[in-house]
Amino acid sequence: MNVPLLDLKAQYAVIKHEVDAAIADVLESQHFILGPKVEELEKAIAAYSQCQYGIGVSSGSDALLVCLMAENIGEEDEVITTPYTFFATGGAIARLGARPVFVDIDPVTYNLNVEDIEAKITPRTRAIIPVHLYGQMADMDVVMRLARTHNLVVIEDAAQAIGAEYKGHRAGSVGHYGCFSFFPSKNLGGFGDGGMVVSNDAQRAERVRCLRGHGAKPKYYHKLIGGNFRLDALQAAVVSAKLPFLDRWTAARQENAKRYDRLFRDADLPIKVPAVQTDRHIFNQYVIRSSHRDSLQAHLRKCGVGTEVYYPVPLHLQECFAYLGHGLGAFPESEGAAKETLALPIQPELTENQAEYVVDCIGQFHGKEAMVLAGTQSQ
Repeated sequence: MNVPLLDLKAQYAVIKHEVDAAIADVLESQHFILGPKVEELEKAIAAYSQCQYGIGVSSGSDALLVCLMAENIGEEDEVITTPYTFFATGGAIARLGARPVFVDIDPVTYNLNVEDIEAKITPRTRAIIPVHLYGQMADMDVVMRLARTHNLVVIEDAAQAIGAEYKGHRAGSVGHYGCFSFFPSKNLGGFGDGGMVVSNDAQRAERVRCLRGHGAKPKYYHKLIGGNFRLDALQAAVVSAKLPFLDRWTAARQENAKRYDRLFRDADLPIKVPAVQTDRHIFNQYVIRSSHRDSLQAHLRKCGVGTEVYYPVPLHLQECFAYLGHGLGAFPESEGAAKETLALPIQPELTENQAEYVVDCIGQFHGKEAMVLAGTQSQ
């Protein structure tokens, strides 16, 4: 059986009429950069995320960057975040000349261990970027309390968490800014790069809106030095066409996660499954943990099961961040997760038979693994 990690063709087959019509509208209008389609999406995503303002941008990476720019964060400044995340989180900080200050993760949720944040705050600290990894929000009560106490800005990296909830609050609505990605593999993805900044602060939202168009307001009159971070109308149209399906897809992912949980429990395998600790986990990924991760991934590949490792090298061990001076062992929980985590297929189109096949294949691997270990011990 072939079980892809993600099947965008299957998704497109279901929504082809809506998406094609949305694209046709843009082609007919010949309005490709910003404009009515982008404004429509901005309002819809803001409302969906319990925010007053939405600003369409060119990618989730640029969303992080422009929020830092809006706060004038740069050289001599420090920004606290996690080393266990996609590169864009730390890269946006460093790109502006600021220093990424890493805090290790909670080994259960893979989000920031919020109890360790305060010890990393210095007079140079300007912001905290909590990452809502794999579809579950970080502990935002502690983050916001620290931000108020130390006068810090909070930028939620919610690229994997649109629609996730923490104590009734949607991802992106708790901090000063929320950043989303519409990369095709996300729960709500476009047909290319795209992103969104959301906020409940009018002045901050207006500053981001200005910065995304080279800091011009009005056109050709530049109040700020910004960049070209604009969202194009085609991507906005595609995402808008998909948005009405998002809650349905999220519910399917949640059911698939429950099915996996049950199958793993019944199979009694030495696998650690995801722990749901917030109101609404949207399962952008279903990430298991195995002490034999690389061998297991190779076995699943032979079985036709698609998997992915998020993320094999934590940021503090990346070559480009060697100047920060962190060696192996600096953030043990992040390093452990990087060695042991594996994402399984969780897309809404995953069938019961496919899920059972995935777990059966993992069971076969552990049967073989057990025999190998027993043979080694007998020697």
